[in-house]
Amino acid sequence: MQPIQKIDVTGLVDNTRIGGFHVGIGLLCGTCLMITGFDVQSMGYAAPALIRDWQVASTVLGPVFSAAFFGVLVGSLLFSTMGDRIGRRPMLIAATLVASVMTFWTARAESVNELMIVRFGAGVGLGGVMPNVLALVGEYSPARLRVAAIMIVGNGFNLGAAAGGFLSSFLIPAFGWRSIFYFGGAIPLVIAVLMIFFLPESLQLMVLRGASRNRIAQGIKRLNPAAAADANAEYFVREEKKEGVPVVHLFSAGRGSVTVLLWAVYFLNLLNLFLLASWLPTLVSASGYATSTAVLVGTTLQAGGAVGGYVLAAVIGRVGLIPSLTVGFAVAAVCIALIGQSSLSLALLFVVVFLAGWGILGGQNSLNTLAASYYPTYLRSTGVGWCLGIGRVGAIIGPLFAGELLRRSWPQSQLFVAAASLALLATVIIFILKFLMSSGRGNSVSDY
Repeated sequence: MQPIQKIDVTGLVDNTRIGGFHVGIGLLCGTCLMITGFDVQSMGYAAPALIRDWQVASTVLGPVFSAAFFGVLVGSLLFSTMGDRIGRRPMLIAATLVASVMTFWTARAESVNELMIVRFGAGVGLGGVMPNVLALVGEYSPARLRVAAIMIVGNGFNLGAAAGGFLSSFLIPAFGWRSIFYFGGAIPLVIAVLMIFFLPESLQLMVLRGASRNRIAQGIKRLNPAAAADANAEYFVREEKKEGVPVVHLFSAGRGSVTVLLWAVYFLNLLNLFLLASWLPTLVSASGYATSTAVLVGTTLQAGGAVGGYVLAAVIGRVGLIPSLTVGFAVAAVCIALIGQSSLSLALLFVVVFLAGWGILGGQNSLNTLAASYYPTYLRSTGVGWCLGIGRVGAIIGPLFAGELLRRSWPQSQLFVAAASLALLATVIIFILKFLMSSGRGNSVSDY
């Protein structure tokens, strides 16, 4: 009787060359993140036209912005934990379908209260996409290319937000603000159908969760048809597995200090990001610029993040994740403070907004990559999801915070200085985070 063949799934993934299978996963997941980025930012692009159409004050949209972000918070926590327990694939399909239905409904909304409800529902679906996408991409990428793969696919969010701005500048004048939500509802529906037929489940998660050997063997054959895998083999991964409440494990094995600091910097950066993304077009429009110009300024913020995300994917391999984050946040702090200066020309405004997007949005993509690389497989979706969930508390507060400052008649210059101080504080926390990681507390990620 022949001995049972033992197959190291972790080693198999790490030693498999990048091919069409990996590209397919990247395209599906990247496209899903693109529409997520578009949808999350869409209300900010629609706001100036909606305000004129409904003849309401701009401040009444603060709760609408925050309702969407509160939904993303709920979705991040709910779908990420379920992704570690049930699987990345079913949670991605479910989250995408929820986002599609609720975005269609947004296009049919007739009141501010209805907008709040449907944007919350859309946010729940959108919040479940990012943690499961990053976990799945990381678990199918060879170790040598994992950080770059997560960065490139994760940057789909920024790319979608930027492309959405350009698309909105065409759709809104031609078809009205509702058109961008019809578009934003149709695309994720198509993506969900494609996922049903083509998206695989994580091999490593299947092994850790005790999936059938036949199912694991079929997954391995899709990854590498030449692999010697069958239903009689024994599969294992070189990672720990612990039962119990996943969130509790975020603070075990020395991970507590790093987890708390990650939550803090996510909170600050997403507060800043969504404060700017939600109000920048409206504030620029209030300064006397045409709606199309205001939308393009908001789009420039997203474009800076998209370009920065791809450049950083190459730079990080040389200097590391945390040094790149430190510099990016520091530059963003200076540029955000400059945005509110009345003496700034339109050309210079576009430049500083682009650089602010590079630091804040590109930095968020780097933060997502850091969290996805730091936590082990059985905690990865939960780790990223809870970072994003805590960060979404900042995203909820951001639009309300800016709206309250405007209600108190704060000048734009002071509002943007307040936002710049958030980026400066995030810079300090990242520096401390580097010290803790280098000191060996929790997983050793000193290379980052």
